[in-house]
Amino acid sequence: MHDGSIALGSRDLRLWYGSTEALKGITLDIERNRITALIGPSGCGKSTYLRCFNRMNDVIANIRLSGQVLVEGQDVHHPDLDLEQLRKRVGMVFQKSNPFPMSIRANVSFGPRMAGVRERARLDEIMERSLKRADLWGEVKDRLEASALDLSGGQQQRLCIARALANEPEILLLDEPASALDPISTAKIEETLLQLKQRYTIVIVTHNLQQAARISDRTAFFMLGELVDVADTTQMFTNPAKGITEEYITGRFG
Repeated sequence: MHDGSIALGSRDLRLWYGSTEALKGITLDIERNRITALIGPSGCGKSTYLRCFNRMNDVIANIRLSGQVLVEGQDVHHPDLDLEQLRKRVGMVFQKSNPFPMSIRANVSFGPRMAGVRERARLDEIMERSLKRADLWGEVKDRLEASALDLSGGQQQRLCIARALANEPEILLLDEPASALDPISTAKIEETLLQLKQRYTIVIVTHNLQQAARISDRTAFFMLGELVDVADTTQMFTNPAKGITEEYITGRFG
């Protein structure tokens, strides 16, 4: 029976790139309408894990995996699964903002258009709602026809969040979304995410421990392809259960 409070997770998930085992038996539940941060040193498997949920790893050659990846209780590798529907439900924002070289309006309407929405009023409604939720509407509403590439780095990243939200996902995956941004833009993204968790389940990979501490409800600590520890964020950062977690959080390695 699927537990309604769990939005996604995995069961004994193992993944190999060629002969290298990148994920070593990860079992984890991720709760609905909360922000879960994945932390750990570079190359520990956290981004690989994140990309399992919308099967973004499919594009990489020589990948094998075993175990289960679950979204709303459904295995994402089930033969009956519609991959397009999965990627609509599970939105993704990457480390480097990647707006399309077109207008702000066209960027946000892109997904709905691809999904067959043609009516201008409906597209405008989706665009405005998505930009508002990404906390960008006030800054761009008077220049929707301008190129998205004219926006600042932080605005481009919020535009990418709006573009993901326009597909009406239930889950939002973010892979180090603020790592290239200045502190003010980073704070804006964090505020946006805190607002969004009322409506979406959010999983964020971050190398910034302060960021994880500021915005996440739960934190999962990965190291060398293993899930070392998972706990409520406050507990992990103030009273970690494991010595190795404490060493990482206090900066003794990583």
